[in-house]
Amino acid sequence: MTNPLLSERPLAEFSAILPEQVEPAIEARLTQCRAVIAAVTDHPESATWDNFIEPIEAADEALNRSWSPVSHLNAVMNSEALREAYNACLPKLSEYGTDVGQNPQLLHGYQQVAKTPGLDAAQRKMLEHGIRDFHLSGVDLDAEQKARFRAMNQRMTRLTSQYEENLLDATNAWFKHIQQADQLKGLPDSALALARQQARERDLDGWVLTLDIPSYLPVMMYAEDGELRRELYTAYCTRASDQGPQAGRWDNGPLMEEILALRHERAQLLGFANFAELSLAPKMARSTTEVMDFLNDLAEHSVSRARAELEELRAFAKSDHDQDQLEPWDLAYYSEKLRQHRYDISQEELRPYFPITRVLPGLFEIARRLFDIQIREATAPGLWHPDVRFYEILDSAGTRCAQFYLDPYARQKKRGGAWMDVYANRYWTHGHQQIPVAYLVCNFSPPIDDQPALLTHQEVQTLFHEFGHGLQHMLTRINYPAVAGINQVPWDAVELPSQFMENWCWERESLHLIAGHVETGAPLPDELFERMRAARNFQSAMQMVRQLEFALFDFRLHLEYDPKAGARIDSILDQVREQVAVMKPPAFNRFAHGFAHIFAGGYAAGYYSYKWAEVLSADAFSLFEERGIFDTATGRAFREQILEPGGAADAMDLFIAFRGREPTTEALLRHSGIQVDVQEC
Repeated sequence: MTNPLLSERPLAEFSAILPEQVEPAIEARLTQCRAVIAAVTDHPESATWDNFIEPIEAADEALNRSWSPVSHLNAVMNSEALREAYNACLPKLSEYGTDVGQNPQLLHGYQQVAKTPGLDAAQRKMLEHGIRDFHLSGVDLDAEQKARFRAMNQRMTRLTSQYEENLLDATNAWFKHIQQADQLKGLPDSALALARQQARERDLDGWVLTLDIPSYLPVMMYAEDGELRRELYTAYCTRASDQGPQAGRWDNGPLMEEILALRHERAQLLGFANFAELSLAPKMARSTTEVMDFLNDLAEHSVSRARAELEELRAFAKSDHDQDQLEPWDLAYYSEKLRQHRYDISQEELRPYFPITRVLPGLFEIARRLFDIQIREATAPGLWHPDVRFYEILDSAGTRCAQFYLDPYARQKKRGGAWMDVYANRYWTHGHQQIPVAYLVCNFSPPIDDQPALLTHQEVQTLFHEFGHGLQHMLTRINYPAVAGINQVPWDAVELPSQFMENWCWERESLHLIAGHVETGAPLPDELFERMRAARNFQSAMQMVRQLEFALFDFRLHLEYDPKAGARIDSILDQVREQVAVMKPPAFNRFAHGFAHIFAGGYAAGYYSYKWAEVLSADAFSLFEERGIFDTATGRAFREQILEPGGAADAMDLFIAFRGREPTTEALLRHSGIQVDVQEC
């Protein structure tokens, strides 16, 4: 019989979600969940999978399905009323989560079920993770410590939400109205059209530039007016800080200090020396030393090359453009000039070949060839915006196995960046069969007038990246939500499928599927493809050290935190930049105030995961390089050994099962154009 908690309509009508109804609905769901917990813990000594674990799983999934649409709307259609309702629910959810994690009777029940013979491997892994997480939630603390842990969780929830709100508000509040066309000299037609459209949306004449990436990035890359580039750079890199045009209005500085202090205190309360140690408990990396050695090794191979690349850029700016000194707001501009000079190619030249109307069907065809699935557009109730599309995935037998929403374009009141998130997990149990549903969210340049959206090649890679995350969530074959899809995949392995999928944006055979001129449908010309491939590793070492700067800064912040000295955000960032940065930013730069990945997302002491997983993804793709990028057997093996198991098996065991050995950094460094001797990951 279907569990009554999961019997409601599986897809939310987003347009029918009213802010004033959110808090009562979540409170009612939490009451139901607490009733389930009370019932199953009445006799934990007699706990079984059916009478203990399944009711808890059903309650957790029902709560997720109620909260996920609210959290999602808060990110993509933010409003004051919804924000108020969202924030009203956060402490209630935090309190419930703490109650569950610190419930010794629940832990006892999990331990009892773990002794049950006949459990399958996924069930055992789920119980193993669950028992570990009870300890990481403070179940072993005394009453006073538990109270402090609870208070910290409540406070942390509010701080991280406020950090993200400040960043969103600061981004949305700033724009530049331009009425003189000569100020925009150098901008491509696509950027000018977007700027005109943004002006019309504000009932202004002329053009409007914003801090959203589709507007900001073309200015930094193409605007000949150096003062305009400086103005936008200053506004962007001082968002939510004590500097810049909005100085002090949405300052994240105090929040960052308190967030880091609370993380450190929580780690020590649980018996760890620092938050970096705590963060590694569920990850692949085995120690903080291993992480630092990994990052420093990549830096050692990359820094000298990156500095040479910067010197090449300086020499070019001087010789060809009479530019004596490069400032940070000049880097993207002269880099693009050098790219065009050296390879005769630009993102704008490629854009007409990547209309989203060609890219999406091509992406779906690539997924069909690799993983034997069909993707087709479907109807969903009450989409939250006219730009949103809804799709379903069919397996080889024609059975619907997953669904996803795609929200591709940047707009006001939408959080920046790109991400995949979970609406519903795969959950197959007695009388209930629920397929996984995902959100795929990007911030691409929107369609202009009657023309379809034309993506840059970088945006195409972003789409493939997020789709890779979605595939791991949607193609799982694990029936238990707690370890299905991306759930309980170690954070330093979760980027493997996403970065892996980006490789198909660079191969001739796959580009035939995703690229076609918007007006003629003509394929990407061979000579343009060759120029694109030749430019692939342009300034790759500078890009490498930029990511290493983020990763080292994040990890050292959490590894070296000293309660007596405070966060030392500026000093640690300065030290990291001294080690790996090729150009030191100006004193007013407040990068950390907008580093939402670690202060409001899930990457705290984990940003290194991008590079760690990039090693895995590059090495995994090298098997396709050996056998053919559409080799059926290799695609099936990747699906079965990486995508389908989700978090129900150890990540390293899964990689070895696919690749036949542990990963090495050779493929990553080769793909980056940095040739060195093979190094073990």
